[in-house]
Amino acid sequence: MAVETIEQRSTVRKLAPRYRVLLHNDEYNSMEYVVQVLMKTVPSLTIPQAVSIMMEAHTNGIALVITCAQEHAEFYCETLKNHSLTSTIEPDE
Repeated sequence: MAVETIEQRSTVRKLAPRYRVLLHNDEYNSMEYVVQVLMKTVPSLTIPQAVSIMMEAHTNGIALVITCAQEHAEFYCETLKNHSLTSTIEPDE
């Protein structure tokens, strides 16, 4: 009969899959409003980061807001949508 060691029984913790929150450009909201909503929605963003995200979406049509756990990503995406911004999430491959 084999004796199990603690190392053999311990489970390997997998990291939760991460998701990208994407902001899409729109022609309706002012740049200032978009920056304000980004900062209110994702408190960790600085003003320069929020401005950069807004400008990237404005210039390229889409911008990465944040990469985080799925539950947070869904919350951020919904919050942006509730402030009339177009946002989607996708798995971070």
